[in-house]
Amino acid sequence: MLHMVTSFGVAGIDSFPVRTEVNVSFGMPAFEIVGLPDATVRESRERVKAAIVNSGYKMPEERITINLAPADRKKEGPCFDLPIAIGLLACKRDVPGASLDGVAFIGELSLNGAIQPVRGALPMTLAARHAGLKAIVLPAGNAMEVRCVDGITILPASHISQVVDHLAGKKPLESITPVPYTQLLSERTFASDFMHVKGQTAAKRALEIAAAGGHNVLLIGPPGSGKTLLARCMPSILPDMSFEEALEVTRIHSVSGSIPESGLITERPFRAPHHTASQPSLVGGGSNAMPGEISRAHNGVLFLDELPEYSRSVLETLRQPMEDGFVTITRANATAVYPSSFTLVCSMNPCPCGNYGSRTQTCRCSAVDIRRYLNRVSGPLLDRIDLHVEVVSMEASEIAAPTLSESSASIRERVCAARSIQAERFKGTSIRTNARLDARSLSVHCKLTPGANAILQQACSVMSLSNRAATRVIKVARTIADLAGASTISESHLAEAIQYRSLDRKYWS
Repeated sequence: MLHMVTSFGVAGIDSFPVRTEVNVSFGMPAFEIVGLPDATVRESRERVKAAIVNSGYKMPEERITINLAPADRKKEGPCFDLPIAIGLLACKRDVPGASLDGVAFIGELSLNGAIQPVRGALPMTLAARHAGLKAIVLPAGNAMEVRCVDGITILPASHISQVVDHLAGKKPLESITPVPYTQLLSERTFASDFMHVKGQTAAKRALEIAAAGGHNVLLIGPPGSGKTLLARCMPSILPDMSFEEALEVTRIHSVSGSIPESGLITERPFRAPHHTASQPSLVGGGSNAMPGEISRAHNGVLFLDELPEYSRSVLETLRQPMEDGFVTITRANATAVYPSSFTLVCSMNPCPCGNYGSRTQTCRCSAVDIRRYLNRVSGPLLDRIDLHVEVVSMEASEIAAPTLSESSASIRERVCAARSIQAERFKGTSIRTNARLDARSLSVHCKLTPGANAILQQACSVMSLSNRAATRVIKVARTIADLAGASTISESHLAEAIQYRSLDRKYWS
């Protein structure tokens, strides 16, 4: 007897349909799974057997063959436990075969029949909707993750017996009522706000420009000057993610198994890996080509604290994703492309002791020590960081000041206004922010006044700016002009953009 159950597998952040063919035939008792399964899928034999028996059903005693089609794509993970079990129960007539039509099943089974959450539930649900299926049965633990998906009936279940009763018509499963994305946005809260950051007017202005244009930032200053707090406030001034962006971010976190309890991710990610992070953990990798921190920071902020403390080889791997907005992970048995369009915010001390340039402490480092410390960060990486900002130590009177600074909500209004100008400017293209301008678009959208052009030429000569650094100065100036509501880049806009490269000469000359 043969029954077919629809399921889905995951490749990268995308999902593909898998036809689970369950055949029970006469012959010596056996249980074979074919169709390029990995070790986790092969182990499902024991989980499925125990779950069926411990749930009060009978296991077929004939020869069992499970084929996961298409056979040329590798199947990974325990998400095929539930469709295999349902197929076997259909062969035993505990489940009507007709009830399987147009329904997808995903879920891991415990030995007692409980259905456990799986990775990739969101991309699998979206793929089921795209395939035209009428419903999908998935673990109750994944319900929050997919609660914004409409166009398909989502049936969460916590035990295999509930699925059997539903398919047999005894007790239908209760479907999820889709939650509007706007409602989820209203439930957000930010842990950090710029109103609690004392002083640092110049650094706040630089972060506002970075948020408005999607630019990368380097904060340089002594310990305790507020670099980390400034970085953690960055997501609070970024524009809200669109529903499509939220789905993309959640898909990445879904396949990596890092979905929060709230389900769909509505806040822009903020990822802060430790400086001892390895290359695979930062960029992605492992035997199954899983996404790394730069992909988990997609559409959000990647914060690298104490930048020179990271391994140089690890930092150099950031160069290509920063330019392209995606990373390709290739392994012996898997290849995946993950989006990695993030805003990089870095922080570092100006010297080994951290007090070079401090207004309150004395630096103990020699010129050689300072140069050796700063040279841990390569020139090509620095070229890709648009704004270099000096964060000064605070005076006692500034720290004790009772007044609050400008709130993140107020700054976000200006950022959103600048982003709206860019959205109109780049309508019909793949470009979303000024930081992503290509060479052709740069000449079209970044017109300089004669005075601004003269200032740029002088800066390139005096500061020895590379072609990439000069291009990034123009992009930053375009964002400053957008914040000012100007259509052309003037002298003042370009002069402010150039001052954010002045640390190149001050520290690295």
